[in-house]
Amino acid sequence: MSEWRLRFEPVITPVFRTWWRMRRGMTLGVRGVALDGEGRILLVRHTYAPGWHLPGGGVESGEAAVDAIAREMAEEGGVEAITAPTLIGFYSNHVNFPNDHIALYRFDAWRLCAPSSEGEIAERGFFAPDALPDGVTKGTRRRIAELFEGAQVSAHW
Repeated sequence: MSEWRLRFEPVITPVFRTWWRMRRGMTLGVRGVALDGEGRILLVRHTYAPGWHLPGGGVESGEAAVDAIAREMAEEGGVEAITAPTLIGFYSNHVNFPNDHIALYRFDAWRLCAPSSEGEIAERGFFAPDALPDGVTKGTRRRIAELFEGAQVSAHW
C-alpha cells in the first residue's frame, strides 16, 4: 500500500463510510469466528479504528453475505474457508449507524492463507477466550461471551 494512503487512512475511511451511509438505506457487514487447534479465537486490530475485532467488513453491492465473509476472512485474517461458513446470528449495529446490521459466521474448517489487506490490519492473532488482549471492542466481547461463556444472546452488536 502506498505511503500516502497509510497516512490518510484514518481520514479516508470515515469519509467513505459517510458517503456509503448517504447512498445506501441499510448497510450490512459481516464478521467471522475462526478458532485454531487450541481453541483460541482470531482477532484483528485495524489501522483506522481502535480496538480488537473479529475479522470482517462490508458486504458489497451484488455480493452475498457468505461470499463477503469468505473474502474478508482471507483478506484480513489469513483464513481461507475449506467448507462453507455457518451463520451464527444477525445483529443490529445501530450505535454505528441507524440502519447497520452485522451477520456473524463461524468457520469450522479452514486453512491459513496469505492475508491481502495491505495496510488495513495493524495486528492479527489468536487469543484464548479467557485471555483477550486489551482493547477488545464491546461488540466483539459480547459475541465471545455468548459463544464461550453461555452469556444471554443479544440482538445488538
